[in-house]
Amino acid sequence: MTVPSTPPIDAFDTTRVLTVPNLLSFVRLAGIPVFLWCLLGPEWDAIAVGILAVAGVTDFLDGFLARTWKQVSRLGQVLDPIADRLYILAIIFGLAARGILPWALVIVLVARDLMLSTLIPALRARGYASLPVHFLGKIATFCLLYAFPIVLLGQLGVTGALYFTTFGWAVVLWGTFFYWWAAILYMYQGIWFIKNTPRARVGEKHLDAG
Repeated sequence: MTVPSTPPIDAFDTTRVLTVPNLLSFVRLAGIPVFLWCLLGPEWDAIAVGILAVAGVTDFLDGFLARTWKQVSRLGQVLDPIADRLYILAIIFGLAARGILPWALVIVLVARDLMLSTLIPALRARGYASLPVHFLGKIATFCLLYAFPIVLLGQLGVTGALYFTTFGWAVVLWGTFFYWWAAILYMYQGIWFIKNTPRARVGEKHLDAG
């Protein structure tokens, strides 16, 4: 492993809250309880898959529009990773409650985030909110966010359901592997920053580990 580079200072285009990208993030967040109700209440799986599809589109659009329209904001950089984490948690707990996912997988995924959370107090004491985003972390999050809906789609009894289930589970397993691999890199980076950054550092740099 190479020594992590110093994280870049945050750059924001605007301090506004009401921007189009932020509104899309709020819409995305609002879909979480609706998704859980459809999944666990009337078991409207087709609608639940549709909500996840809309969430995926808005996830792409908010980042694309923020960069294209120069509307990158501090709030947006906070909302986006929070929405990703909440969707992953909602999906895995919802599918486990339905018996579609094993609880062992839920424990494996949640344990990863709990492990990384142990770094937060020491990082905050040195002026960092979290860790620099690693490309592998983005790949892992992408795999999980798109694999679980495919697994759910395989439960609908549509044509090719077996293929959806098989492909979805393959991506889930790869996503879980990448998720933990990225976590190991984040732990290494976090420990390096903690050891090489004095506590007296002034100013917080918000960087999220994906």
